[in-house]
Amino acid sequence: MNFSPKMRSVTHGFSVVGGLKWRLWKGVVADVWDVDCAHDASGDYVSPDPRLFVALELGANGSFIVDQPDARKVERHDVPLSMSFVPAGMPIRGRVQGLTRMKHLDLHFSETALLQRFGRAIDRQHLLEPRLSFREPRIAGLAVAIAAECDNADPLHDLYGEGLINALLALLFDIRTETGRRRPALSRHQVRLVTGFIEEHCLETIRLSDLAALVGLSESYFSHAFKAATGVPPHRWHTQARIRHVQRMLSSPGAVLTEVAAAAGFSDQAHLSRVFKATVGVTPSTWMRATSRSKQ
Repeated sequence: MNFSPKMRSVTHGFSVVGGLKWRLWKGVVADVWDVDCAHDASGDYVSPDPRLFVALELGANGSFIVDQPDARKVERHDVPLSMSFVPAGMPIRGRVQGLTRMKHLDLHFSETALLQRFGRAIDRQHLLEPRLSFREPRIAGLAVAIAAECDNADPLHDLYGEGLINALLALLFDIRTETGRRRPALSRHQVRLVTGFIEEHCLETIRLSDLAALVGLSESYFSHAFKAATGVPPHRWHTQARIRHVQRMLSSPGAVLTEVAAAAGFSDQAHLSRVFKATVGVTPSTWMRATSRSKQ
């Protein structure tokens, strides 16, 4: 069950009732699913973008269970308006238990869409932290209103939906107005120059001095200015870019983990696994299995 064109999934036992309802608001896709569930209905999902799942309605005496493949802990949605936030690239498995009908909202949003809305006020660390089962009444109320607008045969002005989306994202990621003296930040041109260099050379060793020299700043000033503009320090941006490249390599048919680790500049497979899990939340092997299932 997904509408995002980038999301990969394989599902079993879900039957859509009444057709898919969806809306698009400036890079955020909202889709509402009303489904009948077989007794063994399940799905595996991997998305390159962060997403929010909201259980709008659940049949009586049933649960929708979510977990990360190979994780010991599972989370259970057994009351309406419980939610899951899934970071980009994190494989997730969902299955029903005693549930015959379910209606839910999915919100898919790119990091670019968030930065366009909130700029450096957003803490990018929040985008990396999974929350597989939580409740928040204010977010729930906004989710219900967004779902209703997706169902609306005579939709209101786009600014109405935009306002709902902006309010929900601000609550979800605790985005607040910046106060006090701002740290110096790189300009948009400087950010594009530096991040483009990092993407192009992400498999190589990149020194802080090299990045600072690109924009003619001292290392100390550059480090603060880069984090002020992007929300993360330069070394973390480099690590995330390298792991994204590793994910593309691992998605290729016949990819061998040891060979990918060497090609990506890691000292060995164990080193790659540690960095990959710290960034994505699961090991490379688990991610490869989940991705393989989603392509079947």
